[in-house]
Amino acid sequence: MPVRPTATLPLLLTTALAATALTACGSGSGSSPDTIKVSYKQSTDNSVKVMDTYLAGIKKQFEHEHPGKKVQFVPIKAPDAEYYTKLQQMLRSPRTAPDLVYEDTFLINSDITSGYLKPLDPYLAKWPDWEQFVGTAKAAAKGEDGKTYGVPDGTDTRGLWFDKRVFAKAGLPTDWQPKTWEDVLAAARTIKRKVPGVVPLNIYTGKPAGERSTMQGFEMLLYGTGDGTHDPLYDSGSKKWITGSQAFKDSLGFVETVYKDKLGPDVSDALDPNFNTTVNGELLPHGKLGIALDGSWLPQAWLPGSGHEWPDWSEQLGLAYMPTQHGQAPGKVSMSGGWTWSIPAKAGNPDLAFDFVRTLQTKDNARKWYIANSGIAVRKDVAADPAYARAQPGIEFFTGLVASTHYRPAFPAYPKVSTAVQEAMEGVTTGDQSVAEAASGYDATVKDVTGGQVVRR
Repeated sequence: MPVRPTATLPLLLTTALAATALTACGSGSGSSPDTIKVSYKQSTDNSVKVMDTYLAGIKKQFEHEHPGKKVQFVPIKAPDAEYYTKLQQMLRSPRTAPDLVYEDTFLINSDITSGYLKPLDPYLAKWPDWEQFVGTAKAAAKGEDGKTYGVPDGTDTRGLWFDKRVFAKAGLPTDWQPKTWEDVLAAARTIKRKVPGVVPLNIYTGKPAGERSTMQGFEMLLYGTGDGTHDPLYDSGSKKWITGSQAFKDSLGFVETVYKDKLGPDVSDALDPNFNTTVNGELLPHGKLGIALDGSWLPQAWLPGSGHEWPDWSEQLGLAYMPTQHGQAPGKVSMSGGWTWSIPAKAGNPDLAFDFVRTLQTKDNARKWYIANSGIAVRKDVAADPAYARAQPGIEFFTGLVASTHYRPAFPAYPKVSTAVQEAMEGVTTGDQSVAEAASGYDATVKDVTGGQVVRR
């Protein structure tokens, strides 16, 4: 999860990314009225081909059902942060814009505001299946103008994964469920003391990991402060971003403690943009990580043929919800996001592209995708399907977190605010800034990038 597309990039890197995007997309989406170009994020882990395999099956079905029509894939293989930048470069010109793109919901309003995406309401009005999508998922793809710009292909939730093998060696319970932040830190300290050679706790941090740091890391802390009834990042009443809060400082303090007390990975590893590949493919399967604050999708890395096959992961890993700061109601916290299929404003074949979406999102194909990528269903008919609920260990646990989950403020300024969060996290992770300094820097940046639309709490 993800250089913020709205973050400032060195000119050389920006030029290089633009050149890559232009090369990748060839002559543009309008080169043939019978061919659609579909761009998506390809895993940087060569052994993980879940998306590639799924899309290859959809392409075969679509071309069979639409004689004479062709699907051409334009995969973007890059860390999350670079994916967004490359995609936006492609969306700017009809020469390079694909016909269909894979959009992270955190970025969709920024791309809507930039005029990169086409509203889908005329298509959705004639598509009966749209009624099967849950309201929260639909809202994640909606712009401030009330129009819908994407069809969600699932959602996700987050919690604590812990290694029962490591916990047994540390003398910790294998049915562990922390009640407070301090309980999480106490378990990490016990692992550090009793199980040398193991990373006690991983929490993503800093700019290289992009949105993974903000959402899996910081927001899982921030949204567990307070009483759970008020958004700690954005004040909907005044329509302003919150600065100066103790909750923000407390969340930064947790991150600082993890890295200052060496309860997390080495800082150089934590700031590697591909560290998630190491976590999923090496540390967790090999018993080298005690606790991981992470998402519902992890099992896709361990499926047969993945290169990291781990058939008995559910016997060796436990799942616990992330507790609130002091154990206050509701007691647990999760963040949810997800991705959508969107049609660029400059797509050459938008009608054919939506036909492809309809094929992607039949009930059967949606169920196959949710199961393959360890996703959480956003179609009501699939969620009610016993075959989905029984498909994989952990689905019931993560689906159960939907009731206490939170969604990021879906406003155009969010990507810039997220970058400011990552910068603050990196400051306390490296020790270059105190919590107060990092929080003050965040406040100043957010005030600047939002044009002063902030409120102190």
